Amino acid sequence: MVGASLAIISGILISLQNIFNARVSEKTGPWATTTLVLGLGLVCSLPVFYSVEQRSLFAFGDVNPIFLFGGVFGVGIVFFLMRGVSLIGPAYAISIALISQILIAFTINTAGWFGFESSSISWQKLIGITLLIGGVLVYKLEKRVG
Repeated sequence: MVGASLAIISGILISLQNIFNARVSEKTGPWATTTLVLGLGLVCSLPVFYSVEQRSLFAFGDVNPIFLFGGVFGVGIVFFLMRGVSLIGPAYAISIALISQILIAFTINTAGWFGFESSSISWQKLIGITLLIGGVLVYKLEKRVG
């Protein structure tokens, strides 16, 4: 239940962040906004890290070095989703992003990539993904008709 609650909070924050980022970008430009957002994130996370964690910021242990590039993905996430929100609106852009997240997560989970245990493909999972994609298409169709 805690994991689901955290995921819900994350979804709320992602949606709000991208709407806020799109509005800032209208005045400053997309790269200035991306830099500002990630810079403010660093400024906010460092004091929390140092007050909560009992280790060095640079104690990576035996982490595969490729995983340290996850922060680079953050640049793409902020930039591309912010631009998507600006161009096609928050609901449609975030819905498409959600579908791509689910498809990639499904692939990673099924294939067992990046150290995750592989899981089987079921017709329930495939129906769920199909319904999700269908829902976004219906949403977009409604926007065109209205």
